[in-house]
Amino acid sequence: MARILVSEADFDVGAEIALLTAGRTDIGGIGCFIGTVRDAVPQADAPVVSALTLEHYPAMTERAIGRIVAEAERRWTLLGCTVIHRVGRLAPGENIVLVLAASAHRQAALDATAFLIDWLKTKAPFWKREEFIDGASAWVEAKDSDDAAAERWT
Repeated sequence: MARILVSEADFDVGAEIALLTAGRTDIGGIGCFIGTVRDAVPQADAPVVSALTLEHYPAMTERAIGRIVAEAERRWTLLGCTVIHRVGRLAPGENIVLVLAASAHRQAALDATAFLIDWLKTKAPFWKREEFIDGASAWVEAKDSDDAAAERWT
């Protein structure tokens, strides 16, 4: 069974893993991805980010994530899955996304985790706006590298 949550609240990775594995002895591996807000894109002349604001349409976003999780469950034998994505205004260093995929074997868990984060980046409807330390702001554009990462799963 999958746990999908879109929330302004932070998450506790240890508590989420404990929830996923409670009473389970059939899980042999858990893939984990934790995304955090960074303060700059990896370019020397990039402006420093002071905050990232994520917007979404709640029902649309949760349905889209549900479809992504269902596709992961179709492709791999998962024994559990957690996807938590934060919204609202986040500062650099704060958690933004958690993906956990549990399986009897590590490779399925790791592959499903990679698939989930790649498709979340490209298929889940979130809009991101960066605020910079100089007071300017800009919407975050889709990246070709994210599209290429997601394309490997088609």
